[in-house]
Amino acid sequence: MNETSAHDDKAGLVEAEDRALKVRAQYEQIEQRVLGRTWTLPEFALGFTNDAAYVGRLVLATERTWGIDGDVDTELRHKLAECLWWVFVLADRLDVDMPGAYVATMDDIDAGLRRTLEGMGA
Repeated sequence: MNETSAHDDKAGLVEAEDRALKVRAQYEQIEQRVLGRTWTLPEFALGFTNDAAYVGRLVLATERTWGIDGDVDTELRHKLAECLWWVFVLADRLDVDMPGAYVATMDDIDAGLRRTLEGMGA
């Protein structure tokens, strides 16, 4: 990937991350009023894993092997977006530059796959 396209990829993720953190700030206001504190890192992790597990059920529902209430496609879009939101929130709390980590990871995976395909004569 050239530097310009990597920058463009990261820029879109930076915007998504900013939006996610603005939404998180609103949740924090509600948590302060209701709980007298904000959620802890383990609570974030549990929220994320709960939503990710529900994505699994929704995938089963798309295959008609698991029933759910509501529209499967709508629920799937919502839960996948929520999982992405959790990733940005967790990354922020763990001081991980998620846009940078994503671009670097995709570059590494891409390079490894290219080497594998070249080794297979593709």
